[in-house]
Amino acid sequence: MSQNAGTPVHMIDLIRKKRDGGVLDAREIEFIVNGTAKESIPLEQLSAWLMAAWLNGLTIDETRSLAVAMRDSGEKFDPSRLGKQAVDKHSTGGVGDKTSFLIAPLAAACGVAVPMISGRALGHTGGTLDKLDSIPGFRSALTLQEFEEVLQRCGAAIVSQTPTLVPADRVLYALRDRTGTVESPGLICASILSKKLAAGLNALVLDVKTGSGAFLRKRADAEFLASLMVATAEAAGTRTVALLTDMGQPLGRTAGNWIEVAECVELLRGETPAESEDLRELSLRLAGWMIYLGGRTETAEQGYWAVAGALADGTALKIFFEMVKAQGGNLDVFDDLKSSHKPGATLVLNAWKSGYVADMDTMELGWAVQRLGAGREKAGEPVDPHAGIEFHARRGARVEKGQPFATLYTTNEAMLAEPVERIKRAVTFSEEIPEEVPLVSHIFAREDAEAYLRKKTSDS
Repeated sequence: MSQNAGTPVHMIDLIRKKRDGGVLDAREIEFIVNGTAKESIPLEQLSAWLMAAWLNGLTIDETRSLAVAMRDSGEKFDPSRLGKQAVDKHSTGGVGDKTSFLIAPLAAACGVAVPMISGRALGHTGGTLDKLDSIPGFRSALTLQEFEEVLQRCGAAIVSQTPTLVPADRVLYALRDRTGTVESPGLICASILSKKLAAGLNALVLDVKTGSGAFLRKRADAEFLASLMVATAEAAGTRTVALLTDMGQPLGRTAGNWIEVAECVELLRGETPAESEDLRELSLRLAGWMIYLGGRTETAEQGYWAVAGALADGTALKIFFEMVKAQGGNLDVFDDLKSSHKPGATLVLNAWKSGYVADMDTMELGWAVQRLGAGREKAGEPVDPHAGIEFHARRGARVEKGQPFATLYTTNEAMLAEPVERIKRAVTFSEEIPEEVPLVSHIFAREDAEAYLRKKTSDS
């Protein structure tokens, strides 16, 4: 217990303390979280505290206290009645990162329950829920009872936070997006884990992005975040592993809303376009780890081949459609994926140079997608379900000037100019074939994470 347990706590004092490099104790963190959930702390004070935390960082103890306090700020889901191990996946966010639509049905097909609580667009990255909203009728705002009913019926459900589930994170998540305080390991860790721990998970697989399209572009920062999340979740009793994965280019060939859902349905139907192979491979690896941690296989490699079988025989596709239908979605839109895609304006951007696609500033590409209308600049803004970019050439491909490089979809032609310029700034061509980057570069289990944090602490 804090030595100041009996003294009153004032938000302005906590802002100053963090601003000046101080460390908040668990009681002070709980005060901020409870005030956020009850809306008793003004948004300008929360904004100031977030900026102080972003500038000075959160310690490991502060991060753990924040994650647990946010987990406990509202209702929690109890998956024990499902009769299966509850396992989920979470990505730290990227451009074209749509693995949830593959992973949820793949893992469910292999015998685990997947209670997935997801978010909306944040910064330059797309939001899982915004993508699902492109399916007419789909409901992500389920009550906890409805959430459980869908899980019992389908084995997987992808939902939003309810007003009573992790309410503090719902407020802080939106506020971070509007105050430029997204890219903080401590804030990212606490936000992600508060939702996952509130879902009562038995196991969790983390996809931690690194590279030009990640929130944390430096590899060392991504390694620290991966270790921090694994150690924090394990300390809370959830078996966890983190895969460090490449976000040096968009994942798959699409980035947007409906077009990402459509790409995943193509893969679930057994199609194997070369431009989507990284998406397919990463989804199989992540889902394989999920069912391994969920006790369905003896190794992660066995898990990989089990989910590959569920993809090949159509079981995962059936579960995906069952989930969409159970959450109110109209399955007719999947009859013809192309005719269901109705953007207001379309532009084919031809390659402006010849050469190999050597490098992509993927964050810049993410902002191009956002400017097309697929993301939002402030909370509550509507997004265009048909906005986005389909890439016809990926890193390492040889292109000739005048060859189609990307197709842009947006609401009206006036919105095309800025995204076109951003794409041209983001992509570098070369006469040399670029070095291949591994899709998964490292895996952090509990022992690796704890050792990394110990070393980090001793070095600092």
